[in-house]
Amino acid sequence: MKINAPFVEKILTSFIREETARFHYSKGILGLSGGLDSSVCAFLAAKALKPKNVTALILPYGKTFSDDVKDAQEVAELLGIPSKIIDISPMVDAYFSKHTTKSRIAIGNKMARERMSILYDFSARKKALVLGTSNKTELLIGYGTIHGDMACAINPLGDLYKTQIRQLAIHLGVSENILNKSPSAGLWADQTDEGEIGFPYDEIDKILFQLVDQRKSKKEIVSQGFKKKSVEKIICLIKDSEFKRKLPPIPKMSSRTIGHDFLFPHDREK
Repeated sequence: MKINAPFVEKILTSFIREETARFHYSKGILGLSGGLDSSVCAFLAAKALKPKNVTALILPYGKTFSDDVKDAQEVAELLGIPSKIIDISPMVDAYFSKHTTKSRIAIGNKMARERMSILYDFSARKKALVLGTSNKTELLIGYGTIHGDMACAINPLGDLYKTQIRQLAIHLGVSENILNKSPSAGLWADQTDEGEIGFPYDEIDKILFQLVDQRKSKKEIVSQGFKKKSVEKIICLIKDSEFKRKLPPIPKMSSRTIGHDFLFPHDREK
């Protein structure tokens, strides 16, 4: 799973530049959390579009993630990209004050969608394309909020596993502080990705790589020493989250399948 980081950087910066231009945009905008993935995306975007054409929104929930806010600010300052901090707690708290819940997942999903709502608002204000920060690991196992952090116009990181993002981050010069952080979606205090999923990204990526890229069977992967339950869990996560990776299915209601009355006049004459 080792990548050629300079080559990957070249491909992804070209992708950002070309796709942005293809949609008649010259600017990009992203949510900068102070974590690994969004930092890598910011580095790539700054290289692809020039720093002045990239906007970073830092969207904490109150003061729960003050260290992450500081790290995000440092990334923006290092790259020279404009940034803005918007506290999402007033919006989120207003909603849950009337629609209460004890589910941390429900609250976390609302937070993720609130952040994306703000990003798209600023996308329109600044005529900037929303850049996604979800990696291949998260997308494959469905570890993300649909219409939340999984939403974007283009996603330069979507075909790189989490451990490959780390390799690219080292090459790009992302700080040791961010590299050494426990990955987190920033949904509640002390929340970590690996804690929620149940095992480390290193193990997840190795299983995913063999399942998806190498097309190996469950039996083949287990024979290499991976726990059967872990492999089965990964397979279930992939299957159960398939809807998150597709556009909503639309039933085809073409004229020839719903009845004679919907055919064109020249068809009726036949």
